[in-house]
Amino acid sequence: MYTFTIPREEFDELNPNKQMLRKLISSHISKVDRLKRNMAYYEGKHDILNDKNRENKLVCNHARDISDTASSYFIGNPVSYKSESDITALTDALEIAGADEVDGDNGLELSIYGLTYEYIYVKENETCLSVKNVSAENTFMVKDDSIEENELFAVYYYVKKDDANTKPDRYMATVLTPNYKYELAIQNDKTILQETTEKPAPHYMGEIPIIEYLNNKLAIGDFELQIPLIDAYNALMSDRVTDKEQFIDAILAIYGTLLADDEIEDENGEKKDGMEAAIKQLKKRKVLEVPDGAKAEYLTRTFDESGVEILKKAIEQDIHKFSHIPCMTDESFGGNVSGVAMEFKLLGMENITKIKTRYYRKGLRKRIKIFCNFLSLQGKQVDPTGITMTFTRALPKNLLEISQIVSNLWGKVSRKTLLSQVPFVQNVDDELAAVEKETEENLKRQQEMFGMQINTPPDKIPNPEDNSKNTEEKDVDE
Repeated sequence: MYTFTIPREEFDELNPNKQMLRKLISSHISKVDRLKRNMAYYEGKHDILNDKNRENKLVCNHARDISDTASSYFIGNPVSYKSESDITALTDALEIAGADEVDGDNGLELSIYGLTYEYIYVKENETCLSVKNVSAENTFMVKDDSIEENELFAVYYYVKKDDANTKPDRYMATVLTPNYKYELAIQNDKTILQETTEKPAPHYMGEIPIIEYLNNKLAIGDFELQIPLIDAYNALMSDRVTDKEQFIDAILAIYGTLLADDEIEDENGEKKDGMEAAIKQLKKRKVLEVPDGAKAEYLTRTFDESGVEILKKAIEQDIHKFSHIPCMTDESFGGNVSGVAMEFKLLGMENITKIKTRYYRKGLRKRIKIFCNFLSLQGKQVDPTGITMTFTRALPKNLLEISQIVSNLWGKVSRKTLLSQVPFVQNVDDELAAVEKETEENLKRQQEMFGMQINTPPDKIPNPEDNSKNTEEKDVDE
């Protein structure tokens, strides 16, 4: 990953240098080819399509399969936020901003490009924050030259071309600093002096409202290093189809005779190519007559189907092995696989997903801080410290196995912990309250069914000893 760096003292937030920005944008454009190639492979535009020497050009899009599987496993389920304090205002703001949808877009671009960016802004005539995924092909972050690599500003741009060549190309750049937003028009000309006359607009976010997410330390895509293997698989499958076609379209060799004369006359007396007419009759009638001593046979190529199949499986296995993304259509992923066996099969993907999660959590902390800063301007105080983010893997669950575990541990582990293991329980506290309420209702229903009504004792209970004493006194008198 290339980091755009400038000395902190050379950047003035109130007067950004257009010449410096032009150099940074030009440098970014020179490094975008790698990102564009990754996206092209995801879209199925592989190098084999440009091979003019091939008759068949098959694209087996392992790149799309790897990215879709990795991103869905990583962030297919929405991220949940928890805290000991009340964060309802924050979660509502994230819901309104469409954070879940943007997380899905971010996860996919992370898998393709190796990095992605997110823009937090306020729409026109609205008071709520919005979140939007912006492509890494047009966005970059600039940092200072310290060991901490602190963020100075972010740039989102596009090129405004002039095909008439009357003027040099222009860059329309949105520059975002910790406090201001600039909309700049920058001439792609190093000979002229350009002054920044555009007025800054404060954004009140308290941070640079562009968030950079990394897929890993080097910002490498999930299938990027396997592109040569993908090309080899495409070439093998294309040649396999070509060999099959050549095997079917075999050459007919005739020994000791001719199939037809060079020219023949049809019924109308017109001369035609005799060989061509004979071939048509042969294809139609499927019968060939040859004189004694002559023979006919097809010339076919040797076609080692088993060897090609072994090579195909080897390349495909290497693609999934080195990308750490297993093939979900493999027969080993059956419905009878236990939870422990499934975890071992997914160990490689789980390891790289943990790396994704660690870097993505860093970006989410900045998102939460920006939202909390903006909510404080509206009088809604939310403490960003202590908020935990939970990522849930998008993986089929063995409910029978989970229910057996919960049943075996019931009474030995707290009910709250056990209920948190059940995948369809969204809120454990609400579920516990519902369970306790149902228990009370069932107890009350049983009492009513068996006549176990509550008996109210009388005000005064007679003492049997008093009755026996009165009887003895009566006997003495008699």
